[in-house]
Formats: sequence, C-alpha cells, structure tokens
Amino acid sequence: MDFEALLKELKIGLVQLFGEKWEDLKGESKKDIDQFLNDSKDKLKRWTELLVNGDIDLEDYEWLVKSQKDLMLMQALNSAGVHKISLGHFKNKVIKTVIDVVKIVVL
Repeated sequence: MDFEALLKELKIGLVQLFGEKWEDLKGESKKDIDQFLNDSKDKLKRWTELLVNGDIDLEDYEWLVKSQKDLMLMQALNSAGVHKISLGHFKNKVIKTVIDVVKIVVL
C-alpha cells in the first residue's frame, strides 16, 4: 500500500468537497485540510494498514476515522462565520469522503 498516494487522493477529494460547498473559500481550505491530514496522518496510516491486513473491518475503520472529527478545526469556515450546524454537517461529509477514498484506493 502506498500511503502517500492515499494521502494525495484524500487531499484532492477533500479540496473538491470543500470547493463544492464554499467555492470562495477553496484556497483557504487547503490549509485546514493539510492541517487535518497532518494531525491524523499517523493514525490514518496505522488504521489503514490494519484494514488492509484484515485486522479490522470497514465498519471499525469508519468508527476510528470518526474519532478524528474533533481535530477538524476548519479555521477558514469559522472565520467566514459558517454556522456550527453547517460545519458539523460538513465534517460528516469529510469523514464520508475519507472512507470513500480509502475504499477506492486501498480495498
């Protein structure tokens, strides 16, 4: 498994997701996405290896990724005054995107 390729695909997918919702903040979002991926990198790598090796299933993997939700600070959205409920929904979409990319790239 090429974890760096997975991170690259995750970044592409997350930037695209951000741009779909808030096109005018797409540039600023890259910093938030980089920060989230950097903060989660070691855990994502370990969990992805466990998934690939069959030590955990996709449901367990999804639960573990959801545990990283609070690391998503999304400063660009906070600064822009995005409502907390919208921010929460967006974080859920980020988690779904991470899972979807892992399914495609790894499984």
